[in-house]
Amino acid sequence: MTLHPTVTPVSTSLVLTRRDGPVARLILNDPGRANALSSAMIEALGRALAAAAADPGTRAIVLAAEGRVFSAGHDLAELRVSDDRAAHKALFDRCSALMLAIVECPKPVIAQVQGAAVAAGCQLVASCDLAYAAQEARFAVSGIDLGLFCSTPSVALSRAVGRKAAAEMLFTGRFVGVDEAAAIGLINRAVAAEDLDRTVDEVAATIAAKSGEAMALGKTLFRRQLELPIAQAYAAAGDTMAENLSFPSARSGIDGFLARRSAPR
Repeated sequence: MTLHPTVTPVSTSLVLTRRDGPVARLILNDPGRANALSSAMIEALGRALAAAAADPGTRAIVLAAEGRVFSAGHDLAELRVSDDRAAHKALFDRCSALMLAIVECPKPVIAQVQGAAVAAGCQLVASCDLAYAAQEARFAVSGIDLGLFCSTPSVALSRAVGRKAAAEMLFTGRFVGVDEAAAIGLINRAVAAEDLDRTVDEVAATIAAKSGEAMALGKTLFRRQLELPIAQAYAAAGDTMAENLSFPSARSGIDGFLARRSAPR
């Protein structure tokens, strides 16, 4: 990926954190192991995400990766160190907590996918609010090919795409190209590799220019209402709109719009 000259690295660990104004970039930095979601990677990404979420100067978060692979999913060698079921459950719980932290983050999280995203790596993409991919990227939840159904990735995947599309990926383990991934809603769109940085930069900058407090409130409601019956969803949305209207930023924004509309031409 192309690093921006105005961005200063603040970490040299498994996850690089780079700031470009109001945009924080969290970069998976274990390309030699295909950016596998090992225990250490999960912990490092969780810390970096929490720091970006708590930073008042951050308005948008980009999740990217070094190397040819976005993420190959869980570190299978780590999973086979022992047959301790409790230890395995604890690892999957930590990974699930990371995915929930992305969903519940008050700042929009954008996946910048330069290569393959497999199993829990695909789950990572599906958990993000937005996703843009290079033409070379591919997606799969192919644990079933190894006799290990991608159960935890299925949670995020089935909420990002239609039920039958998710089931086909999970049941067959086949890889999906970017055009199909865009068609089923796993990513927003695919672009040429040389345009990926610019595309994500533009989207992140557009989001970062919006009201941070309105974005945080709206993202929370957007997630909640999807899980509610429609009448309850509208009730929650109405409450959120009323709360949002009380924000000084909303009032000044509306007043400015009305003033411009009524100004003589």
